[in-house]
Amino acid sequence: MPEKSPGRAGRDPAQRTTTTTAQGPPPGSPVPAPDTAGPAGTAPPRLTAPTASTAPPDRLGAVTGAAPRGADRAASAPGAPGARSGAVAAVLRTRPRVTVAGTPEPGGTGPGAGEVTGDEPITLAEAEERARGICFKNGPPSRVGVELEWLVHDAADPAAPAAPERLAAAFDGLRTLRLGSALTREPGGQIELSSAPAASLTACVDAMAADLAQVRERLRDHGLVLAGYGHEPRHRPRRVLDQPRYAAMESYFDRHWPVGRAMMCGTASVQVCLDAGHDDHGPRGYRHRWRLAHLLGPVLIAAFAHSPFSRGRPTGFRSTRQAVWIALDPSRTCAPPGIADPRTDPRDAWARYALDAPVLCVRQDDGRWEVPDDGMTFRQWIHRGGGPRGGHPGRTATAPRPPTADDLAYHLTTLFPPVRPRGHLELRMIDAQPGADGWIVPLAVTTALLDDPEAATAAHRTLAPLADRVRGDAPGGPLWRRAARHGLTDPVLRRAAVACFAAAQEGLERLGASAAIRAAVDEFTERHVARGRCPADDLLDTFLAERRTPVRPAPPAGKDGSA
Repeated sequence: MPEKSPGRAGRDPAQRTTTTTAQGPPPGSPVPAPDTAGPAGTAPPRLTAPTASTAPPDRLGAVTGAAPRGADRAASAPGAPGARSGAVAAVLRTRPRVTVAGTPEPGGTGPGAGEVTGDEPITLAEAEERARGICFKNGPPSRVGVELEWLVHDAADPAAPAAPERLAAAFDGLRTLRLGSALTREPGGQIELSSAPAASLTACVDAMAADLAQVRERLRDHGLVLAGYGHEPRHRPRRVLDQPRYAAMESYFDRHWPVGRAMMCGTASVQVCLDAGHDDHGPRGYRHRWRLAHLLGPVLIAAFAHSPFSRGRPTGFRSTRQAVWIALDPSRTCAPPGIADPRTDPRDAWARYALDAPVLCVRQDDGRWEVPDDGMTFRQWIHRGGGPRGGHPGRTATAPRPPTADDLAYHLTTLFPPVRPRGHLELRMIDAQPGADGWIVPLAVTTALLDDPEAATAAHRTLAPLADRVRGDAPGGPLWRRAARHGLTDPVLRRAAVACFAAAQEGLERLGASAAIRAAVDEFTERHVARGRCPADDLLDTFLAERRTPVRPAPPAGKDGSA
């Protein structure tokens, strides 16, 4: 959903100045409102997803055109699957187009997620094949990427929301920086940096740290600072980007999931991007890595929860951000069925999931974005709108024209499961972290547990017995909810985290991680994991120590993020 700046392309997503002509609802851009999560016992709120931005085709998940929150990435890779020649493109109708260009996914053998362009009608068979092929690129797990979303606060008065004009001026200043990462802007004014795929964890950390130093210095000139919270802790989130796709996205979520506005404009995360893996059944194969990534979800949520507040009060959750996601549209935020079943091929499951998800919006020939009023899925759109262009009987109010490859590419960006396949695997469940370099620890731990074979085996051995608790409706299952509410005070999650972090510490040494990275993980493990704590507990301790009156939990948010 973010507005991208010059930098890099496409989360999981890179950033650059957006060059596409059409904009659509930001798919999956989480912008939760600060008061979406209610007190203990209330249903947790949910978030939206990232948008697409412009960026060079050497980054993870470059998306040109409209995409989820924080994903205004533009990058086209000539020769990628589905790419069209200039001659063919010239004769296609002039309806604004969204191009999803898969930047080289980490470890992928092709041009990445694969460029998908085209205005010609797409058949069901073609859509299924594209969904399978675009999202899982096979190859040796070797590359690492990270997408960092940040709230932006007034340095002098963090409790007061910065004016939209001030945020816009600051972002314009950031566009002039020479960054290795893609820079994008989210609907609520959040900033996202999406790294290029790096050959190692240490290289990824060093490159992102250098970019962050530039961004922080430039923001200081505007009296602004980056704030690493998973959910806006003080003021009501509000949308500052006035773009058609964001309005359409709001309209979609407003119908049944008003916390969608909160997700769009008030949340931030650390998204870890790793290669999908080999096409085999071993620990480095994409099937095993897909399953393990989901098994890790509750542990990563609990260990790194850092969003216990909304509008200045505790919400009853360690991760209010995750509570928001749990409360959102399950058809596009839950994991595909079968994640705990080793016999299920993730590619087939993902293709079915994607085509059976409701269409968030339809780009019309005149540039308008419309939300289908009947929950039409992409599969139904193909059936209703299929056939040659012209006055065929398949056209309806919600399917005024046949869907195209471009429409499918955009539709895929509007899906926000906890682990999203974008050629690589994008793990989306981790809250933004405190401090200048708190993000390094979740990146390092996740990379070690998936990329080091011994650590992956140890993690799977620890987490496999929990598979039944993860099955089916992640992130809405009982263990995911317990992780969001209780963090590592939950004894089951604490034991699992202790074992996983120990495996990660050993794996980092085998992966050749720098001494500084290993030291950061060691310190976090001792301070938090070993004690059954998460960063949210530090915030709650400070809050309670300063309070002299009983605390009334923040109420759930309405459409405008208000109580």
